[in-house]
Amino acid sequence: MAGSGPGVADGGMPMDAGTLLMLADAVLAAHAALALFLTFGLAAILIGGPQWGLFGRSLGGWKWVRNRAFRLTHLVGLVIVAAESVVGVTCPLTDLESALRRAADGGGQGGYQSGYQSGFIAHWLGRLLFYDFDERVFLAAYVLALAVTVWAWGKWRKE
Repeated sequence: MAGSGPGVADGGMPMDAGTLLMLADAVLAAHAALALFLTFGLAAILIGGPQWGLFGRSLGGWKWVRNRAFRLTHLVGLVIVAAESVVGVTCPLTDLESALRRAADGGGQGGYQSGYQSGFIAHWLGRLLFYDFDERVFLAAYVLALAVTVWAWGKWRKE
């Protein structure tokens, strides 16, 4: 039946494994970018939010860190990630990437590039993004990051 099997686009047009893997890599790259934004965004808020000094030099007080759009985007992202963890839902980006890789591996052979089970980009971004820890570790980390972000929101508002 057209349009219903793996490797078939919504319009009923078959997609080759290379295209599906490229899409999976793009989803993984977007997922990694989101994780980096949330992680380094929090670090930037904590370092650049307060006005402080070191060795007689004035540091912190970065205006872009106090930007309302940046802070709201960061806060909403952390709320979504923490809520997924609390509810026990897998990230939709992880599900989408996995579905694309399964569809690309329609024959069940796996491994598309020598030395990497799922390609260079997937291998290295996956190592950056996915860790084999107990889910409670991630739950605690996400909720703590959200709590610190909410605390920092009230502490260093845009002046």
